[in-house]
Amino acid sequence: MNNQPHWHVLERFIEINTPWLTLIGEKLQDERQQVLDYWRVEKADSVVIVTIQNAQFLLPTPSYRPGVKQATLDFPGGRVPSSSTPTAAVPEILYRELGILNSDIIDLTPLNQTGWAINSSFSNQKLYGFVAEISPHTVINGDRLTGTYPTTSEGVTQLLKALTCLQCRALLWEWFGHRLSKNRGVYLTTRKNPPPEPNF
Repeated sequence: MNNQPHWHVLERFIEINTPWLTLIGEKLQDERQQVLDYWRVEKADSVVIVTIQNAQFLLPTPSYRPGVKQATLDFPGGRVPSSSTPTAAVPEILYRELGILNSDIIDLTPLNQTGWAINSSFSNQKLYGFVAEISPHTVINGDRLTGTYPTTSEGVTQLLKALTCLQCRALLWEWFGHRLSKNRGVYLTTRKNPPPEPNF
């Protein structure tokens, strides 16, 4: 991969800076010497948190998304400030979206150590995923929740039917894959039957 030829920037013909993103237009020369007009955006990285309490996924009330012109169901998430890190951004996001205090988070596990490119052709933005286990004694305001889904195969199936956000779906799959791997390890140790995989 590292030996692949790089494209060369011949000219940056526009740069528009906003608090949310920077829009850049450039003339690029590819490995075949073709000159292309290319548009891209530079954005802050984002964090999505698979939030679990008492073996239930917690999802905040749907938020309106101007891009699709409707409110959508999502896991808690947000941008990573330039002065922060993905891990440090998690408590603020959980407090903003679910009213969860940092002291309520009893375990925080990253789902990926290296950020995943969200749209590598158009944007530099990377996605970081976490699993936050919330204390069973924490009381969450019902007005903040859209509902809960059990962390079972059936619950994952139901939640995948409700989620339209590709980032949320990818992280749910990643969480489920980690759990299956862990349970198969238990199976190999105890020789019990592994849990059935969901029928999606």
